[in-house]
Amino acid sequence: MLTDNLLQIALGLLASALSAGFGWAARQAVARRARRRMQDFFGLRPDTEALLVVPRHMSGRENSVHRDDVLALTALAVLARECGGRVVLQAHDAVRRGLGDKTEFCVGGPVANARSAAHLRWRLPGLRVEEEPDRPTAPGVFRIGERTYRRGPDAAYVVLARLASPDDGTGAPGHPVFLVCGQTAVTNQAGAQYLARHHRELARSVRRGRGRGDADLCLLLRVVDTASYGPDVVELVADVTREALAPVAAPAGATPDEATVPPRDAALPAGAQTGDEGLRDEEPGNQEPGHEEGDAAGAVTGR
Repeated sequence: MLTDNLLQIALGLLASALSAGFGWAARQAVARRARRRMQDFFGLRPDTEALLVVPRHMSGRENSVHRDDVLALTALAVLARECGGRVVLQAHDAVRRGLGDKTEFCVGGPVANARSAAHLRWRLPGLRVEEEPDRPTAPGVFRIGERTYRRGPDAAYVVLARLASPDDGTGAPGHPVFLVCGQTAVTNQAGAQYLARHHRELARSVRRGRGRGDADLCLLLRVVDTASYGPDVVELVADVTREALAPVAAPAGATPDEATVPPRDAALPAGAQTGDEGLRDEEPGNQEPGHEEGDAAGAVTGR
């Protein structure tokens, strides 16, 4: 009788140990899969370099950086480290390299970041960023398609884009560029935090797009009342990938090349017009007619 009881206890302990072991193995497998997907989305593997392009302070000294931009860069550096990457910082006016050889995180608009200006001209010609008439150095207006988004006292906007590397002819996937282009430094921080919190959903959208031959992604985000909430209350306005990638219309008499890329001495992009609301593959949403800044779809608060 005692022997039978001991045998049952031993079998119970063995079953518990096996169950715990299988559960641990399953959790490890899920974690490894999630990590691989995160690495695929960011184009990073252990010990690969992640380039963080540092913008200048809009109203400070030439080599100074705004505190909120530093916080944005810190959030992006944490993402790169989670993927096993090595972070390399470089000033925006010191980057002289092509795309695809390493993952790039580019922070700031075209006035504060020359690298951002180049990405907007070449990869996102449908997104124009314009200076505010009363503040010549402030990129306070986004234009995308036929819509305009102006910075106001209650909200400002930031564009978050993932740009796939150009095909180099080898068929090997390159490393993407992540562009965080905000109307203010605090909106840059909000865009970086949004990327950190929602990269899984964004990765799913990119995988769906890649199946259709389109691995680019461009989102317009609205940051609510930064004076009260800082960078923590963010609303997804729309997936504007299609509009941002579309070439700008050529003026009468212009050559085909002029229709694709704005001249380098032209006023840099002005604002943003929005297309389909939500992430790619979702139903388009309706904007209120005549509302210059557009409507936001779904608030995301800091967690």
